[in-house]
Amino acid sequence: MITRNEIRLIKSLAEKKNRRREGLFVAEGPKVVGDLMERMKPAAVFATHQWRELRHCEAREISDDELRRASLLQHPQQVIALFPLPHETRPEMPPTDELSLALDGVQDPGNLGTIIRLADWFGIRHIYCSPDTADAYNPKVVQATMGSLARVNIIYIILEEMMAGYGGEIYGTFLDGDDIYQTSLGSGGLIVMGNEGNGISREVASRVTRRLLIPRFHAEADRAESLNVAIATAITCSEFRRQFSVKKS
Repeated sequence: MITRNEIRLIKSLAEKKNRRREGLFVAEGPKVVGDLMERMKPAAVFATHQWRELRHCEAREISDDELRRASLLQHPQQVIALFPLPHETRPEMPPTDELSLALDGVQDPGNLGTIIRLADWFGIRHIYCSPDTADAYNPKVVQATMGSLARVNIIYIILEEMMAGYGGEIYGTFLDGDDIYQTSLGSGGLIVMGNEGNGISREVASRVTRRLLIPRFHAEADRAESLNVAIATAITCSEFRRQFSVKKS
């Protein structure tokens, strides 16, 4: 059983100010909750009999109807869990001997969640986010990560200040950059991805040391003018990893 106050609490965590006040965020579904539970201890778990039987873990059993009333999803999936927000620590400088991501004003929760999942796929441990980047613990972001949020370190920081003290290469994608497929890329560095509409801000762009271009393979003017930031991140990370694999072999 779940109380009205608990349902009210879950619903309130859709807003950032309430997540901060309560120190909690919401995760839903067997995959997302299961992956997070491997790294974090939940504050509360509400689950249907089906999920409890499979997981054999302590959870408050609720009915399918209660799940629908409490869920933030259009199609609820067996389990809702509340996790404590990670304690904010002093941000560390990105390691120069491995790839890290920096997100400059990425505001769409779906894009951020997808990028976190991409980072997990490509073995990138750290993502540095500008203060105006979407909140990584927004329920839409949490769901889009499909559990990868448990394995990627998210740090909110003023990017241009952090980049000023960074000793490695800083890469960014621009329309006037060098063709990424014709450029020798390192195994480490910081890859900057910009806002969905405006790209990388002027202040952050001034710190970029290697300007890259994802080329278009057509000349027609009526084709797409730009790439979605999550897709551009996937292409960029993939080329870095491809070149690293070739060099290793």
